[in-house]
Amino acid sequence: MPKRNSVKVYGTDHYYHLYNRGGNRQNIFREPEDYFYLLSLFKRHLSDDAVTDASGRPFVKFDTEVELVAFCLMPNHFHLLCYLKEPQGIIHLMRSVMTAYTMYFNKKYERTGKLYEGTFLAARIDTTTYLWHVSRYIHLNPLDINQDFQSYPYSSLVYFTGDKHASWLHEERLIETPRDRDEYLEFAADYKTMYQDLKYLKNILAATS
Repeated sequence: MPKRNSVKVYGTDHYYHLYNRGGNRQNIFREPEDYFYLLSLFKRHLSDDAVTDASGRPFVKFDTEVELVAFCLMPNHFHLLCYLKEPQGIIHLMRSVMTAYTMYFNKKYERTGKLYEGTFLAARIDTTTYLWHVSRYIHLNPLDINQDFQSYPYSSLVYFTGDKHASWLHEERLIETPRDRDEYLEFAADYKTMYQDLKYLKNILAATS
């Protein structure tokens, strides 16, 4: 039986929640440089800027195939929210980014073999309500490691609030006006207490089972 969300049958003009974690739940980011390197790979393939390799050859662009809408990079896993414009866009982007990051990580930390638990998983988002809730879930992930989600440096929330902008991120898919930005932050903050309560109850149940 296939693992949940492991079957990749993609449809255009849909949003997808992508996620993966390190093998044996090992950290896939050990230093700030690692987080920023992965983000640089998305910039390489999705930005308007021409980026070339050491030989001066331009890296392939996937911005006409897929858009990155939101992200959160955690020590041992990541979450991405993407909008698909061409059927194979997600596969092309993730194959390039994940391969390049594994090569970087293995070289830097003098290791070999697979970095991730398996191939990335993907869940299609079918409603606008679900889309907003998934984006909020992604941005609240830092609470799991006792970090302030509003100041966490490795998520896209700062783009949603308008504090940063990048051509390779398309938060405007959800956020169109300054009022939207204010309302989105309130939307995320409203769920913070419930998120923490659910985590507490989960820990209590795990300790007593």
